[in-house]
Amino acid sequence: MRRFLFSTSCLACVFGAVSAYADIEAPTPDVAGVQAPKVEDIVVTATRTPMQLDKVGSSVTVLTEDAIRSSQVVAVSDLLAQTPGVAYSRNGGVGQVTYARIRGAESDQTVVVIDGVKADDPSLVGGGYDFANLMIGDIQRIEILRGAQSTLWGSEAIGGVVNIVTAVPTKPLEVSIDAEGGSYGTGYGRVGVGGKSDRVTWRAAGGYYTTNGVSAFAGGTEPDGYHDVSASGQVHVEIADGVSADFRGAYSHGHVDFDGFPPPLYNFADDREYGLTKELVGYAGLNFDLWDGRLRNRLSFGYTDHARDYFNPDQAVTPVTFESSGKNKRGEYQGTFAIAENWNAVFGAEVEKSSMWVTTPSDFDPNPAALLANATLVSGYAQIQGEVLKGLTLTGGLRHDSHDTFGQHTLGQASAAWAFNDGNTVVRASFGQGFKAPTLYQLYSIYGNTALRPEQANSWDGGIEQHFADGAIVLSATWFLRNSSNLITFVSCPAADPLCTPGKFGVYENTARAKAQGLELSGSAKVDQWTLQANYTLTDTKNTSAGDPNHGKELARRPRNTANASATYMWPRDISTGIGLTYAGNTFDNAANSVVLPSYVLVDLHAAVPINTSVEVYGRIENLFDKAHATARSYGSLGRGVYGGIRARF
Repeated sequence: MRRFLFSTSCLACVFGAVSAYADIEAPTPDVAGVQAPKVEDIVVTATRTPMQLDKVGSSVTVLTEDAIRSSQVVAVSDLLAQTPGVAYSRNGGVGQVTYARIRGAESDQTVVVIDGVKADDPSLVGGGYDFANLMIGDIQRIEILRGAQSTLWGSEAIGGVVNIVTAVPTKPLEVSIDAEGGSYGTGYGRVGVGGKSDRVTWRAAGGYYTTNGVSAFAGGTEPDGYHDVSASGQVHVEIADGVSADFRGAYSHGHVDFDGFPPPLYNFADDREYGLTKELVGYAGLNFDLWDGRLRNRLSFGYTDHARDYFNPDQAVTPVTFESSGKNKRGEYQGTFAIAENWNAVFGAEVEKSSMWVTTPSDFDPNPAALLANATLVSGYAQIQGEVLKGLTLTGGLRHDSHDTFGQHTLGQASAAWAFNDGNTVVRASFGQGFKAPTLYQLYSIYGNTALRPEQANSWDGGIEQHFADGAIVLSATWFLRNSSNLITFVSCPAADPLCTPGKFGVYENTARAKAQGLELSGSAKVDQWTLQANYTLTDTKNTSAGDPNHGKELARRPRNTANASATYMWPRDISTGIGLTYAGNTFDNAANSVVLPSYVLVDLHAAVPINTSVEVYGRIENLFDKAHATARSYGSLGRGVYGGIRARF
């Protein structure tokens, strides 16, 4: 590890000595905050610095503020599912457990970044991110980066990265207000205020969402409601020329009712169970430039805290059924160095300390011993990007990780983007390696195995993007392939297994392999008053584990075919009306492929009417034809819903 960081530092010094007199500046090493770009043809996630999209070899979708607002979507997971390659499963209505999957990867193989902080939950068995409480709120921009991206993003970035950036003021004083109500007793309100001066940019926002919902159990009669309070804030201070500080934070507190699993096993039933979830994300960073902006540096500290408490009021001895706390502390240095014109290096080091505390009280054991565990991961990475020929940009990088349990791991990544035909044609290709460290639960629980190795993946993709009519029409196609190995699964204990101590009936092992390949097609067009968008994804997933009884079967809850389409018409006085369609094909709910979740098509309508330049009223009908649909077996889903609201920007 020391050799890697020393080599990276020396590399930067050599580049500085070779071209010290070049009048060039490095891009800003940041993924959120006031310096995050807001234009659609700039992305941050792919290189952890602002970069023109036609220079990025990886597959990226950017959802701008206008796209987010016009969608009228409330839950982030619903919006992600409208983009190529992304599917999700939810255990009922809004607020229930929600997992997103990119290109057929496991839900815990996606990195979620909120204002520059990885938001994974170390207390979950898979250590991933639950989208249940993530509302659109004050979000201004979302980037979805597909493919294995662990070189820059580390553990979990096997399927891809979802980067979320909250709103940044551009005027001395800005105020935004949203209010909405509708079916299922749903209400939503949000207020944001902020401003920008010569030295200080700040913003604070808060929101409240409530709904009676539907029964989490598909056959239930009582609704399972959800309520969420959220807040976010940020301050950016220009301390001196080339020196600044960032402070960001986000908090949510959710209350959700759900249905349990009384005997016989796995049969749902209406009951009074509920859960409380608290999520905190914090960030503090110092940014400073050297050599007239030639070398830009960022020192930061990120913190996440996820607390979950579940209750069953009908238990006789204790109402508490589950308690957990997962914390992550991450210190990071990131630098960007301008090697020469159109040549940049990104490099950095991270120290991540994760911890978990879990206990499962019951009437049989109201005070069980808690599971306590922690781990440290030290990482270093470096990536170089350069334009070798006009329009042809190459990127290559390496990463090394040192985990205090599984040891050392090294991986790499390479990509190419070729923009030609006056930039109207862009060809992309990328290769990336991904890994996922064993979680604290997989390592140290009663079923844990400290000999586990990281899950690994090799990912390839290639595609073409074509612009017509000065960019009014854009068509793209991307092929992808990912092979995953050393996947961690829970296996039953044979009597001879030395890991199977008395009382243990299973253990986590590196036994599984999987393959995912497919095709992503998308298109958009702006013709007169019409805005048209459509995408289609074919995702072919397979269990390739030798000797597994499910060898050759499709992976569960990954629809083979998904598609989205929308059409919006702009009337005089900027009145807009539109229709959206979502299609998900048949999928399987279990590894044996014996339980089928039927295909479905959902149709939505939406409209917005501006009152003046600052205020507009809007409305939508979701699931117009009241189509029953399930993303997980025996869980309920929302039927037809009518919603309306008002939003103001001053």
